Amino acid sequence: MAAGAGGPTPTAPLRLEAGLLLAGGGAGWLVAQRSGGLPPAALATPLLCFLMGLQNATITKISGARMRTTHVTGIVTDIGVELGRLLYWNRAGTLEGRPFVRADRAKLRLLLGLLGGFFLGGVAGAAGFLVLGFAFCLPVAALLLLTAGAMRQP
Repeated sequence: MAAGAGGPTPTAPLRLEAGLLLAGGGAGWLVAQRSGGLPPAALATPLLCFLMGLQNATITKISGARMRTTHVTGIVTDIGVELGRLLYWNRAGTLEGRPFVRADRAKLRLLLGLLGGFFLGGVAGAAGFLVLGFAFCLPVAALLLLTAGAMRQP
């Protein structure tokens, strides 16, 4: 990852992820076409696990280890912590030596966006796979390549 003015940019991992999606989606589509059905999950599962790990490592690196995108339970826990801080009542006169509790609203918005994106991506992925099978990996890979291309390199 190259470090730019705004911090590291994930262009190399995004391109790698797109290339692997293209290869895996294309191979899955070809096998499905020749066999008349879906290829065995044993072909797709290791690739998808690697891609999720790559995505998680990329976001972990960019966020300084504050975010992990494939651990939804951690995202939900962090949302609960921030909501608890948001609703906490700091009563005047009772803080003696205790820190003032304040929610990180920007982090809360980010976490809620990640959770919503995870849900919408899951629904879109399932629907896309239902309609197109492994060929659905191809437009997703193209979107990743476009995203990586839109990021500025130093």
